[in-house]
This record gives sequence, C-alpha cells and structure tokens, in this order.
Amino acid sequence: MGSASATFSRSGRVTFLKVAAILAPLALAACSSTGESDDLALNDTPAEVLYNEGLALRAQGKLSDADKKFTELDRLYPYSEYAKKSLINMAYINFSRGKYAEAITAARRFLTLYPGNEDAAYALYIIGQSYFRQMPDITRDQSATEKASAAFAELLQRYPDSEYAADAEAKLRVTQDQLAGKEMQVGRFYLNKRNYIASINRFKTVVLQYQTTRHVEEALFRLTESYYALGVVSEAQTAAAVLGHNFPDTQWYKDAYSLLNEGGYQPSEDTGSWISKAFRGINVF
Repeated sequence: MGSASATFSRSGRVTFLKVAAILAPLALAACSSTGESDDLALNDTPAEVLYNEGLALRAQGKLSDADKKFTELDRLYPYSEYAKKSLINMAYINFSRGKYAEAITAARRFLTLYPGNEDAAYALYIIGQSYFRQMPDITRDQSATEKASAAFAELLQRYPDSEYAADAEAKLRVTQDQLAGKEMQVGRFYLNKRNYIASINRFKTVVLQYQTTRHVEEALFRLTESYYALGVVSEAQTAAAVLGHNFPDTQWYKDAYSLLNEGGYQPSEDTGSWISKAFRGINVF
C-alpha cells in the first residue's frame, strides 16, 4: 500500500509537471496577448483634446511631439474637422523641421481631400516653398525647380488674391530665371561642340518660355550665332533685329551686330519667323 501510494505520488508529480509545462507557455502567451491588445487599444481621447494638445506642443516649439499628436488624431478621427486642421498643421510642422517630402505629402493629401477649403492656398504655398528650398545649383537636375515653379504658378492662377500671392509671384520669377539659366548652360555646351541644332533648340526654349527673364537677351544673341554658323542667315538677322528692338543698348546686341556686319549683313527682321512671332505683343521689360 505504501509502495502503491509512493508510486501514485511520483506519477502524480510527473503528471503535474507535464501539465505545468504545457500551461506555462499558454500563460505567457496570454500575458503577451494582453500586452499587445493594450498597445493596439484605440486611444479614446476626444479629437478636440488631441488637437489642443498638438497646438500646445507646437506653441512650445516641441514640433516632433506636436506632429505625433496631429498624426495620431488623423489616424483616430479621419475626415473629421479636427483631422482636417491637423493635416495642414502636419504640413506646416514638417516644413518648419526641414522634412520637405513629408510636408509635401501632407499638403497634397490636404488638397486632395479638401480642394475647396480656405487653407488650400496655404497648402499650395507649402508645396511650392518645400520644393523651392530644395532647388539645386544650375549645374544639376532642375526637377525640384520645375515643381516649385508649377506649384507657385497654380497658386497664382487659382488664388490670385491670397495673402501668399505676392511672395509666390516673386519666387516664381526666381524659379523661371533658374530654369532659363539651365537651358542656357546646356545650349552653350552644344554651341561649343558645334551641335548647332541642339543649341538652337535650347535657346528657343528660353525665348518661347522664359521671355521675361534676364537670360532672353543672351538667348537671342546665341540664336544669332547658331543660325549664322549653320548658314541660315535670315534667322540670324531676325534674331539680331529682335534683340536690337527690345534691348538696343546691351552688349549682346552690339556683339550680334558686329557678327553679322563682319559677313556683310545687317540685322533685319523677317516677320514670318518664329522669333518675330514669339515677341509679337510681348513686353519683355
């Protein structure tokens, strides 16, 4: 009997240990599951409270924390009035922090969701400013410059009377000048390589698209050079004539006049030329 009892005790202990071994991981899994569910539990803080907390953090200069607060609000209460306000705040905060890609994303999303909102002009302004801050020097790819130019142009077209219009117009001129400068750089490269057709195409872009920039004077002179080198004298004469008509006192016109004069030609405008038509009715001053 004692032996049986001992055997039973040993067997019971073994069984208990086996059961304990099975239950232990289940208990751990349950704890883990509870922890995860706590982490995934939705924050039930009202949208207004989250928004005001975000504003307070922004006012304190805690921009990273403010951005997290607005992002959380946007996640918990999408399409709400406070989510709308949070989105434009996210655009502003990321721009202020130099996180231009994030600023552009937030601003574009705002424009997609709320195209007619009173802050749409500001969203466009942030997009333009974000690209403007990323403009490279003239020797590099000008994609950011093109996008800044497009954003400012859209802002002026859609919201000409907004408080951001004056600055957008000034920055648009800067972007246009830079884009024209890039075309001139490439055009000169082709001209030096005596690839005159390619150089003409670049200078033509400046004349057609960037007439009000400072580069148009040189572009007309380079067209005179390129066409003259190709033997297309009438177009060279027209380029020089248009240059003289619009910029008579510049060195570029003097150089164009001298170039033609050396070959026995004078500036003479062909009114049927694309160059003449490009400047018809345009005030470049």
